Amino acid sequence: MKTLIKDEIDLEDGKVDKDREKTIHNNRVVKIHNQALLSGLAYCISSCSMILVNKFVLSSYDFRAGISLMLYQNLISVVIISILSFLGIISTEPLTWKLIRVWLPVNVIFVGMLITSMFSLTYINVAMVTVLKNVTNVITAVGEMYLFKKHHDSRVWVALFLMIISAISGGITDLSFHAIGYMWQMINCFLTASYSLTLRRVMDTAKQVTRSGNLNEFSMVLLNNILSLPLGILLIFVFNEVDFLYNTPLLKMPMFWLVLTSSGLLGLAISFTSMWFLHQTGATTYSLVGSLNKIPLSIAGILIFNVQTNLENCASILFGLLAGVIFARAKMYEKSNS
Repeated sequence: MKTLIKDEIDLEDGKVDKDREKTIHNNRVVKIHNQALLSGLAYCISSCSMILVNKFVLSSYDFRAGISLMLYQNLISVVIISILSFLGIISTEPLTWKLIRVWLPVNVIFVGMLITSMFSLTYINVAMVTVLKNVTNVITAVGEMYLFKKHHDSRVWVALFLMIISAISGGITDLSFHAIGYMWQMINCFLTASYSLTLRRVMDTAKQVTRSGNLNEFSMVLLNNILSLPLGILLIFVFNEVDFLYNTPLLKMPMFWLVLTSSGLLGLAISFTSMWFLHQTGATTYSLVGSLNKIPLSIAGILIFNVQTNLENCASILFGLLAGVIFARAKMYEKSNS
């Protein structure tokens, strides 16, 4: 997960150090492009697989304990990151009460974001979830405008308008429309946008209370997941998942535990591969690939789970996915001109 040094190659701008010899230059270009391709594929595969496995657990197994699923996945992340940190493979900030107090509001939103995602995925098909998630971009853009006085390019607002239209048309044409699922997904969009906006404000304060004065990605992943455990246990009792867990025969099936564990490993894989991909390319490429990645995910979700659909709904889904790509391109243009 090394960042690119200045005398190698900038994959965003395509700039190469001209002082290098031609043979060395060619070798490095091939090497770095392979790293970018490999990290991009790893990120796409892990993110798609995570959503599909979660949908499989919640729908195909009829596992009605989304909070417990989240809790188990986060526990796996805590265990693995702690082991890697102990072995010195990665570095993480030690948890202090000052850091926990600063980070706790962000973590509450983080847990709510994960839980509502589980709840919505229980009722809504994968393709519609990916389209409805575009609403998050709209809320985030409005939040940036009011909280950070950020002005967006006209291209961005056009893309956001297209996202709203696609979400509405997708819901109207959805043959498997479920009001409860849509409600949870809308709450998830607000929480996801709130997490993104709140994180920006809390990050600087959190860095000031760490011992090193910095807070890397691994530390944030560990902090979020470890703080989610007590809150998750509390919510299991609040939503009365204990009775379901006590009575379900699923927990006696080794194959089910294998699927649960794989979902937790995939969740952690997303954290690692996204950081790797981001370091090998850049924020703009990462954002664009993330938008493009929703297209095969939606197709896979429809085919694997045999979702009933029609031409109008498929057109709405495709329109929403393309709106996401247009939005990513508009953000790239906005960034290059800022």
